[in-house]
Amino acid sequence: MMPHSAMVLAAGFGERMKPLTDRLPKPLVKVGGKPLIDYVLERLEAVGVNRIVVNVHYLADLLERHLAHRRGVVISDERDKLLETGGGVVKALPLLGRAPFFHINSDTIWIDGVKPNLVRLADAFDPAAMDVLLLLAPTATSVGYSGRGDYAMGSDGRLTRRGERSVVPFVYAGAAILSPALFDGAPLGPFSLTRLFDRAEAAGRLHGIRLEGVWMHVGTPAAIAEAEAALETVAA
Repeated sequence: MMPHSAMVLAAGFGERMKPLTDRLPKPLVKVGGKPLIDYVLERLEAVGVNRIVVNVHYLADLLERHLAHRRGVVISDERDKLLETGGGVVKALPLLGRAPFFHINSDTIWIDGVKPNLVRLADAFDPAAMDVLLLLAPTATSVGYSGRGDYAMGSDGRLTRRGERSVVPFVYAGAAILSPALFDGAPLGPFSLTRLFDRAEAAGRLHGIRLEGVWMHVGTPAAIAEAEAALETVAA
C-alpha cells in the first residue's frame, strides 16, 4: 500500500558541502540546475504522497521560502534545537499520522529504472514482518560513492549492519518506509535513527530492497559534477 505521508530530513548543516553551504542549506544546493530537495519532492508527488513533513534548522528561513509554494508541505521547526535523524522524526510523528510513511534524506538523488523505486518500496513493505524497509544501492555501481557500505542483505531481505572492519555490498540510499511502531519507547531529544534501526535488526524487522537504476552520492562539491554527468547521460 502506498504511504500518503512522508518525512523529508532537511535540518542538517551540510558541513562536507562547504563552501556552498556557508550561505545556503544543503537541500537548496543545485545539481543539474535543480535544488536537491526538489528531486525528492517531485518523486514523492509523482507517487501520490499528499502530506510531506520537512524538518528545518540550519538557514531555515531560506528553506521555508523555497517550500512555501508547495501544496501539502508541512514544516517541522527545529530552529531551537537540532534533534538529529531520530529525534526529528519523533517530533514530527503527530504530523505524519499513524500509518507507515516514507522517510527520505533531502539530499538523496537517483535515476529510476523501469518502475519507480518509491513504488517498489511501497509494494515490498509488509507491516506484519518489518518496521523498516530501506532502499539500498550497490556500493560498486553508485556514482560518487567510495565507502565500505552500510549493510549486508540476506536472501529474505533482512539486513545486517556492517562491522567496524568489514566491507558490505550495499549502501543506504537515503529512502525508506518506516512504521510508527519503530518509535515505540524512543527517547525524547536528539538521537540517531541508526539506534532504532539496530533495534529493528535485532528483532529481525529491518529489511531492504535493492535500488533499480543508479544512485548518486552528492556529499561534496566535487561530487556534483559526477551526478550532473550521470543525469545528462540519461537525458541524452
